[in-house]
Amino acid sequence: MHKPRTSRTRAALALALGLAIALTGCQTAGPSSSGATDEIAELPPMSSLTPLEDPLAYEGPTTAVVGPPSITPLADKPQASLPVTVQSQDRTGEVAVEVTDTSRVLAISLTGTLSDIVYNLGLGDQLIGRDATTAFPGSEDLPLVVTGGHDIEAESVLGLEPSVIFTDLSVGGIDFVNMMRNAGVPVIVVKRSVDPVSAEEATKQVAAGLGVADAAAELNKKVADAIAAKEAEVAALIPQDPAKLPRVAFLYVRGGAGVFYLFGEGSGVDTLLESIGVIDVADEVGWKGERPMTDEALVKMDPDIILVMTKGLSSTDGIDGLIEAQPSIALTTAGKKRRIIDIDDSLLFASGGRTPDVIDALARAIYAPDSL
Repeated sequence: MHKPRTSRTRAALALALGLAIALTGCQTAGPSSSGATDEIAELPPMSSLTPLEDPLAYEGPTTAVVGPPSITPLADKPQASLPVTVQSQDRTGEVAVEVTDTSRVLAISLTGTLSDIVYNLGLGDQLIGRDATTAFPGSEDLPLVVTGGHDIEAESVLGLEPSVIFTDLSVGGIDFVNMMRNAGVPVIVVKRSVDPVSAEEATKQVAAGLGVADAAAELNKKVADAIAAKEAEVAALIPQDPAKLPRVAFLYVRGGAGVFYLFGEGSGVDTLLESIGVIDVADEVGWKGERPMTDEALVKMDPDIILVMTKGLSSTDGIDGLIEAQPSIALTTAGKKRRIIDIDDSLLFASGGRTPDVIDALARAIYAPDSL
């Protein structure tokens, strides 16, 4: 289960995803450039899987497959109580924003998390547009307002006549916020969500801005219960012998830009690794946030498995290119066994309602890779 986090750690979470987003830039546009509506694989129940007898002995790469969303919208659509005044989390401090109409909602972020929250609150029919990673059922019919991963077409947004906009500044930035407010559109900046704790807070902020604050508790409990249930399923796959637990490192890769970062505490990856029962090598050495990878640090950590984003791996032209770009990887156990696991960029940091599905995908890739 997840460790309680201090206020200092929670503050670091926003910085963590901020760096991840800055590093990703326009290279991360979700599963497809025209929207995240690619076919999602149906996976067999985790209870039907036969786990590896010894995950440390497995060799070869694996792509973690994220299944369809396990969280469904609230059964009873909440009724809005308007007008409502909420505090927008602007970079300069809190700004009071009054919302009088939630009939035409736009919720945009690099990971699709904000639109997911609106949808799971049962208010998906009020969304009028989507970002590049929004992927709930029916979202493909919504007009795309984000291009290149993080660029917003302001004129297209205004043409949709939104009554309220939610953003975490991961796309568009503060310039977009100011432009929309100058045009008379209420804009609520939500704190970025990278793990269950920050996702709960984001859900509260979105629900409050929609005039359905009380619904946040129900949705947050639903997500928390789903995460706990998934962790219990994963526990059946984890080797009982602690000596067989894989040691895992997350490496952020952008080969074309020569970017290689190791992610540690506060990045959001740390809570995922905790949920799947592996040994987080970054945690072992007290690695905080995201810092440039050094050859010495990686070799000393000697992970059994290296986790990367799919687009990041593609940016090095695959595993051979990754090892060529960073020869120190070849000196690790993961490199020698080519035990590299890649996962969809947009989903890894989606948090919120997609967290149980990401936990599921990583656990299958680590403990039962042949099932994929």
